[in-house]
Amino acid sequence: MTPRTQLVTTHTLHGSTTKVYSYPASGQPSAGTIFAIHGFRGDHHGLQRIVDQLPQYTILVPDLPGFGSSSSMDLPHDVDGYATALSTLADEFALPSNAILLGHSFGSLVAAKLATERDFSRLVLLNPISELALDSSQALMAKLTGFYYEVCAKLPERLGSAVLRSELFSDAMSVVMTKSKDRAMRQYVREQHRAYFGGFHSRVTLAQAYQASIAHTVGEYSADIHIPVLLVGGMLDELGTPETQEKLRASFGDARLVMLENVGHLIHYEKAGDTAAAIDKFLQQLPD
Repeated sequence: MTPRTQLVTTHTLHGSTTKVYSYPASGQPSAGTIFAIHGFRGDHHGLQRIVDQLPQYTILVPDLPGFGSSSSMDLPHDVDGYATALSTLADEFALPSNAILLGHSFGSLVAAKLATERDFSRLVLLNPISELALDSSQALMAKLTGFYYEVCAKLPERLGSAVLRSELFSDAMSVVMTKSKDRAMRQYVREQHRAYFGGFHSRVTLAQAYQASIAHTVGEYSADIHIPVLLVGGMLDELGTPETQEKLRASFGDARLVMLENVGHLIHYEKAGDTAAAIDKFLQQLPD
């Protein structure tokens, strides 16, 4: 697949120097503009495989403040803070009201909140957070992870940051979350996590974002979202079971749910082609 043209711009958002990675549509005219929000501890690289398979769309992917190449902001690094910052960014880009909003995982929370605050034509949520981590089958893991972040926050800066960025933790997460049996895919996921999972700017930023990621669900915002919504989940996703995804779908006024087989919370890596196809089908089926 031919790599897409990438443009990088720098913006000042509430004290953050924020980088935005833009991908112009390869065809003219563009099939639409997608404003995409990545997940927790990731950056724009996490959505790259999906971006590459939607060349007909203009896609904007910021590194969230405090992650990747974007520095921390003055606002809290939580759902409300990120929604506020991204709304400011949308204003800077003069995003039209017919733009499409997309969010993955933690980004699904931010996207859902943002969709209640400004106009978009469609909302696409990948691996949407449909149940609270502490109420799910992963409650013990969520508690242990929270304890891990708390301990690292109390360690001396150099040691705490080193532990948080350790390949041991990154590799353990990759093993748990990757469902593919393909060796090449498992290696790819491991390399992606090693390369970008440690790209946070401070332990405070990381801790705030983590607490926000386990304290909310998309369902908190669904009643106030009145545009067509696409949910794409994984049948093996411990953070969003088929049952809770269906319950989430029903909470929207107009939503479709696509559940992909043999994948969990990493559809943006393991099932990027199927995910991109579902997104394009959803957008093409709806009238302008």
